[in-house]
Amino acid sequence: MSTDPRRAPGADLPAWVEHVAAELGVDPGLVDIERILDVATDVAHSVARPAVPVTMLVAGLAIASGRSGEDVLATARRAALAWASDENVLP
Repeated sequence: MSTDPRRAPGADLPAWVEHVAAELGVDPGLVDIERILDVATDVAHSVARPAVPVTMLVAGLAIASGRSGEDVLATARRAALAWASDENVLP
């Protein structure tokens, strides 16, 4: 098990966002960590944990195409919650 504090549970997420945003040429101010984590939680609990990174990539592509981040995250959240409704639950 690593003793590197960057890999510990609860690692400094804002520092990671600053780092990866710089690497990707993205303004870290555009990243609403709490909102993203809220949507990720809804996706994980309503769809499946592996759906989280895929959903976030699709959301990022939607934002890159010109949709607002707020609209995209709200839509992703609604989609996840609707997926968990009675008519979409898989047997």
